[in-house]
Amino acid sequence: MSYPPQNPYGPPPGQQPGYGYPQQQPSPYGPYPGGGPVPGMQPQYPVVMPGGVKAARAIMFVLAGLNVIGLIIAVMGLGSVSKAAHHTSPYASSDETSMLSLGKGVLIFVIVLIVIFSAVAITVALQCGNGGKGVRIGAIVFGIANTLVSLMTFPFGLVHTVLGILVIAFMSKDESNRWFVRPRY
Repeated sequence: MSYPPQNPYGPPPGQQPGYGYPQQQPSPYGPYPGGGPVPGMQPQYPVVMPGGVKAARAIMFVLAGLNVIGLIIAVMGLGSVSKAAHHTSPYASSDETSMLSLGKGVLIFVIVLIVIFSAVAITVALQCGNGGKGVRIGAIVFGIANTLVSLMTFPFGLVHTVLGILVIAFMSKDESNRWFVRPRY
């Protein structure tokens, strides 16, 4: 007696096709390679920028604009202090000249700090659309640094304090995290 050849990959002869085999889960990429999402399935990653990230990006642009206004004021102040230093008498006390030199040094430090914060704010805000997890971390660090520096000038830096806290809050949300860890092709 001879037995018919057995197919190790197919159903045994005489049974219903598909009997005993597990059902396959639908592909998250669609019914065929390159296809769209399966109807009824939620996409795992966001496809548009969440509102919190958009708000944080807009706030960083506003902070950069406020910094530019502060930069103009600081440069005008430096010009005034330099002009006052040139008009002092050569017989003036050393206290007066040292105070003017200290004022110039402080204003130069403030100008450099404003330029750095403006550049970081603009760079991070521009990268929010296509950046990775480092952009989110950079935005949170920027918000913390902005808040700490603005607390040193509390009555004048109140707007910067509030906006820095908002950047931290918006970038720390789960939807922001999902946006920055999404796959980018």
